[in-house]
Amino acid sequence: MDDQVAFWNQWNTATREQNIERVSLDQRDSVCAWLDDLGRNDLEILEVGCGAGWLCQSLTAFGSVTGTDLSHECLERASERLPSVRFVAGDFMALKFDEARYDVIVCLEVLSHVADQRAFIAKMASLLRPGGYLMLATQNRPQLERNAIAEPKPGQIRHWVDRYQLSDLLSPDFRIHAMFSLTPKCNRGVLRALNARKVHTALNKLGLGAVSRAITRGQERLWFGWTLMCLAQTPASELLQTLAEVAKLAP
Repeated sequence: MDDQVAFWNQWNTATREQNIERVSLDQRDSVCAWLDDLGRNDLEILEVGCGAGWLCQSLTAFGSVTGTDLSHECLERASERLPSVRFVAGDFMALKFDEARYDVIVCLEVLSHVADQRAFIAKMASLLRPGGYLMLATQNRPQLERNAIAEPKPGQIRHWVDRYQLSDLLSPDFRIHAMFSLTPKCNRGVLRALNARKVHTALNKLGLGAVSRAITRGQERLWFGWTLMCLAQTPASELLQTLAEVAKLAP
């Protein structure tokens, strides 16, 4: 575990504390859109694997936020920037959180870096209230395998999943409401040229922004996005399910 802590402290300091890239910004926008749809600002939100806490400020618009991560050095700095957020440093699988407390758990690009993915999903489910939501982003294995990516460093677990594996991991505990790929990105082959920033900048300058967006959306529909985004929900209690059915029958 010490090597994992060291790796993520270094990685988050060098990346998430310096610059938030398009992949992460697109994930943020999807999560915030889902939260907007809930229409509440009193949610209990837990972000698992919050890194340097960069997303937590956006989450505070929707309620009370707790962020947890291995990167204790980064969380110390994040707590100074965001005093309204509660930060808890440590191994999520070993930390104690109140069960059935949270309305929403947000988890961005963490699943592929845990040793026991099933247990990780099950623990998040146990911390959600009946009918609570998991808003999850993870690397899309087929797309990342199209990229040239350096081998994992000491302390870096890497186990990407595809959409079918993600569905299998979630299905015992969650009902999946939405799953899609997001943000095409590639550093080799035809897709590298198709997704080059210069290409899309030129299209926008020529007034062809619709073409740029169509190229992006077309690839996302083909599951060529870097990210798998998933919105899932824990089963509601029997009482809530009954009330929901009665509401559907009401005139």
